[in-house]
Amino acid sequence: MIYHLLRYLQRFDFPGEHLINFLSFRAMLTSVTAMLIAFFIGRRIITWLQRKQIGETIRDLGLEGQMQKKGTPTMGGIIIIISIVVPVLLFCDLTNVYAQLLLFTTLWCGALGFADDYIKVFKHNKDGLNPKAKLLAQMILGLVVGMTVWLSNDIVVREKVPVKAGVANIVAQGNSGSLNVDSETLVAQDSGWKMENVVKSTKTTIPFVKNHEFDYKWLSPFKGKWGWYCKWGIYVLMIILVITGCSNGTNLTDGMDGLAAGTSAIVGVVLGILAWLGGNLVDSNYLNIMYIPGSGEIAIFMSAFVGALMGFLWYNSYPAQVFMGDTGSLTIGGIIGVGAVLMRKELLLPILCGIFLVESLSVMMQRGYFKYTKKKYGEGRRVFKMTPLHHHYQKEGIPAIIQKPVRAIPEAKIVARFWLIGIILAVATLALLKIR
Repeated sequence: MIYHLLRYLQRFDFPGEHLINFLSFRAMLTSVTAMLIAFFIGRRIITWLQRKQIGETIRDLGLEGQMQKKGTPTMGGIIIIISIVVPVLLFCDLTNVYAQLLLFTTLWCGALGFADDYIKVFKHNKDGLNPKAKLLAQMILGLVVGMTVWLSNDIVVREKVPVKAGVANIVAQGNSGSLNVDSETLVAQDSGWKMENVVKSTKTTIPFVKNHEFDYKWLSPFKGKWGWYCKWGIYVLMIILVITGCSNGTNLTDGMDGLAAGTSAIVGVVLGILAWLGGNLVDSNYLNIMYIPGSGEIAIFMSAFVGALMGFLWYNSYPAQVFMGDTGSLTIGGIIGVGAVLMRKELLLPILCGIFLVESLSVMMQRGYFKYTKKKYGEGRRVFKMTPLHHHYQKEGIPAIIQKPVRAIPEAKIVARFWLIGIILAVATLALLKIR
């Protein structure tokens, strides 16, 4: 709302109002605001949760330090949601369709996670929300996002954007230091220049190929009118799968103090950078990636996202004073999935979100192998000592195919190592933009 107020004041030449045109200024302002909100409301919300006796129920699974967490307040995802929503409402362009979709995702997934936590805590049902109902709600979100990407005239791709000779000369002179050019404002305001090749496209970014592009229409068995409907149907289905998978993957990763929050913050930084580049005429042209008009607002949203997670980590780092619960984990996963889809970067997620992917695969492998061996041998056997994967490193003395490490590793060290792996994957994802 401050954004729209300052935009209005520009007609009166109000001092300092032009700062709001700079994405970098708004990104820093949004991030710091989100962090401060999380820091100051965190203690009050934790106290309120303790007063309401909203504590985590712990089953003794023989993990090091596990029972010490009993009674720690859960549903701390409320801190994350508030810390994201408030700065976004203040500093984002609320007329931007990308900001609207991400805001809707935050509230939708937050409500879904809150319902799940509410059933667990207040109804004393450890299973929480019905898994089918949860899955259906995630698929509905994916469908809403997918149909909006399909039908909205504001979601377009400007492929192979030609930079006019005059613009190229200005940028070249600016890079050489002979001319001070404000390319950020130039791109943010679109400068009134007419761009070509504005299309409704099913193209997305893919690594290791020359043009970094993959078109879902290549999967369509039809051509012509039916092919047009088929390619969009495939794309919408892919969007549903990505959003559902991200939401559940993050949920499974939330099992150690600071693990999900820290790893997601790293992912959020990369998504913010990719949104910045994809929404910048000059940078997208240089990197030979799709220019997506208006996607700079995704970078602003991701700044709030990262700031909120950093503020939450103040209370969630080991030993945690509060857990995010499904209220936080489902929200985080939904934001990551929707953000990647809107930037046409969903096929980079297996690398960028490699930790979430491996955590999910470990659970599927464990369950599948256990059921198979129980049916074949009459006794279920394990691949890992315990899943999700991060618990495998905490457990010892359980027969499993993979026994290493033999000794349990302290929780804080496991989390730190997962963070380091997340940083390596983040750097690798960005490096792929120059590998073709």
